[in-house]
Amino acid sequence: MGKAVAGAVVAAMVLGGCAGLRESRVNPFNWFGRAEPVAVATDATGAANPLIPRRRASIFRSDEPVVHAGQPVMRIEDLAVERRPGGAIVRATGVAERLGPWAVRLVPVADLPEAGVLSFELRARLQPAPVGTELARTLTAAVDLSDQQLAGVTQIRVVGATNALAVRR
Repeated sequence: MGKAVAGAVVAAMVLGGCAGLRESRVNPFNWFGRAEPVAVATDATGAANPLIPRRRASIFRSDEPVVHAGQPVMRIEDLAVERRPGGAIVRATGVAERLGPWAVRLVPVADLPEAGVLSFELRARLQPAPVGTELARTLTAAVDLSDQQLAGVTQIRVVGATNALAVRR
């Protein structure tokens, strides 16, 4: 019994020290890589997707879809996907145009991933305020995704007004 435990401890120490495992795809911390810049479409019509059905009316909710009233933040600075048991947390940091953004959210662009790409838009409501420093305009939002929502997703993309960042699996 003692030899088996000692052998397991030695094996764990040897494997833990290997640099190859830190960069391996077996390591769950490497499932999503670093954020990369991607191209942004400039079409800002704001039209609703006609393929998404409207909800039926109820006495407890209106027939109108809930749309975030904010606008895309000026620039996306950082994007990170952090694994957790049963899913992942997508965290995006951006810079707003003016001071005092509120109601900051990562809003899904589509209900289902398109061609393995799950897209979000970092939106915030802005108030008429001075511009201020970039540090004062920095904001962060996160969304929790389950393993079912991540099924078939190979890339997560967050879009701002002037740029977008993406991470790949």
